[in-house]
Amino acid sequence: MLKTFPPISGDTNNEAPPNCFWLDLVDPSKDEVALVRARFGINVPARSALEEIEASSRLRLEGDILYMSAPLLAGTANEKWEVAPTGFILSPECCVTVRFAELDAFATVIGEIGSKEDLEPVQVFVRLLEEVVDRAADHLEHASGIVSDAFQAVFFDERQKRMLNEDTAMLSETIRKIGQASDRASRVRYMFLSIGRMAGFVMERRQPKVAGELRGRLEAIRHDIASLDEFEASLAGRIQLLQDAATSFLSIEQNDVVKLLTVVSVVGVPPVLVAGIYGMNFKYMPELGWHLGYPFALVLCALSALLPLLWFKRRGWI
Repeated sequence: MLKTFPPISGDTNNEAPPNCFWLDLVDPSKDEVALVRARFGINVPARSALEEIEASSRLRLEGDILYMSAPLLAGTANEKWEVAPTGFILSPECCVTVRFAELDAFATVIGEIGSKEDLEPVQVFVRLLEEVVDRAADHLEHASGIVSDAFQAVFFDERQKRMLNEDTAMLSETIRKIGQASDRASRVRYMFLSIGRMAGFVMERRQPKVAGELRGRLEAIRHDIASLDEFEASLAGRIQLLQDAATSFLSIEQNDVVKLLTVVSVVGVPPVLVAGIYGMNFKYMPELGWHLGYPFALVLCALSALLPLLWFKRRGWI
């Protein structure tokens, strides 16, 4: 799908207007790619090219046209999100964006631009970067919220009132959530790296050089990325601590289960031994002739189980 800014009016056979300053290509067709090449001399990269991780593939200069790409994230409201490889092509005449997913940042900028007709391509590019950074901050805030909730559940909730299986289920769910938060935060950091490089690339390589307010906004983007990168590093430390703590708590729960089974087995051994002895039915076993021999055997079994329990309790094992 091809979106032009200013928007096309009337029947123009889907051609870009002469004063077009932004072309937004969403999963473009071959005809749309050919249109951009014929109208602006721009080679629209395929999705596979946008997914390249080498810096030379993400940032390159061909004549006076800057080709850039970054792995953006689509979706911040819940845990479902996807990596969206996105291309940014900046020429003196037009800004071209290539994407294969709906991105909230683009929708916001499209709503702001509306039907404006007097913007420069670099202004559109800078505004897109600003909105992308804002959305990336939303991803980090979402991940930080997950980690804060997990900290509350692991370290501050009343754990004594829960059953053992409930406690283990809570810890398992916590590990799953913080794993998702860690994955999202790491991908946001990679996206920051790409956006920061793009901002610096435009300031250094674009001709004529970006100056004045736009240069200050690009510098602000780089400073925002640096501060958010520090926040992500701090968040990664908290996530690692939480993962280690949750795993340790799970090990403690497993040790408690093993200890409980050990106590039960040890407590059950003496009564079985007593029952085994009196089940031998030897001819010369005086207790078999006692009137109270059976109650005596039952009491002896109970005492043989009770004494280990008292010893375990005195040691603090139960």
